[in-house]
Amino acid sequence: MATGLIALLDDVVGLTKIAAASLDDIAAHASKAGAKAAGIVIDDAAVTPRYVVGFAAERELPIVWRIAVGSLRNKLLFLLPAALALSLLAPWAITPLLMLGGAYLCFEGAEKVLEAVLPHHHAPGLPAEATPIEDPQVLEDAKVAGAINTDFILSAEIMAIALATIPEAGFWMQAVVLATVGIGITLLVYGGVALIVKADDAGVALALSDRPVSWLLRRTVGAPSAADRLLRPLSQALGRGLVHGMPPFLKLLGIVGTAAMVWVGGGIIIHGLEVLGLPTLGHIVHDAAGAAGGMVPALSATIEWVVGATAAGVFGLLLGAALVPVVMRLLLPLAAVLRRPMRTG
Repeated sequence: MATGLIALLDDVVGLTKIAAASLDDIAAHASKAGAKAAGIVIDDAAVTPRYVVGFAAERELPIVWRIAVGSLRNKLLFLLPAALALSLLAPWAITPLLMLGGAYLCFEGAEKVLEAVLPHHHAPGLPAEATPIEDPQVLEDAKVAGAINTDFILSAEIMAIALATIPEAGFWMQAVVLATVGIGITLLVYGGVALIVKADDAGVALALSDRPVSWLLRRTVGAPSAADRLLRPLSQALGRGLVHGMPPFLKLLGIVGTAAMVWVGGGIIIHGLEVLGLPTLGHIVHDAAGAAGGMVPALSATIEWVVGATAAGVFGLLLGAALVPVVMRLLLPLAAVLRRPMRTG
């Protein structure tokens, strides 16, 4: 009896160790995939707040929630099964599809840079401006649908990057890692977006409040306390800082997101070329990074990363700039023509 109990306990301990190791593997794979998708995550967080501009304050969080739910639906119901099927049936297609997504990131980043430097008009064949929508609910539904459609493209790239980081993992490990990455990134992005869109409201409330401590304690009756009077200058200064600081913060976030897009997109293309047997460009970047790192041995790893990321970003920007006229003058007008209802009679 005692021997059997000890054996059972040994089995339980062994299973616990296996489970812990599996959790460690999942966490390691998920964090690696999340780091690879950092550029897309930053850009997503920078773009999404624009979809709540112009709406009443009480509709901002519901709109963010609707977009977040749509994002989860994109990742878990559509992209996760598609990624697993791709891994099982056509693993050879992962790298080309990933490169296609990388090219899209390069195009998006370069297009944003060109828009900032030299604002351009709509491509031929595209409508110049949509007719304004008067009904607030219709406008909200249209904005949410547009955000979810944009999220689908970014989510597809995130899931492709995550899948590419675990090519040798088993089916169920891939499924769990992809689900973990999808849920984690969605919570990170839209939790951050919720904080961003409400930061200015919180700033106004702090700037106007003369009893910050009482407000936190839900005590709004009576004269301000000593703690209120002590902390009031600090809380009001913080509120004014939030109000004035959010516009430049969003602008900075957009710049960082754009830079991250061309860096990630360029890096994906360079790595994909190496996988497909065209390693020349990758070798040039690696050799340049190694040579730069060798000049300062104490900071070699950091310098190599900076040089490699910069080279990937420059390549991504150049590639994206080359793609902009192709997409804007050929592909988008062609898509508009194909979507246009055929005339009858």
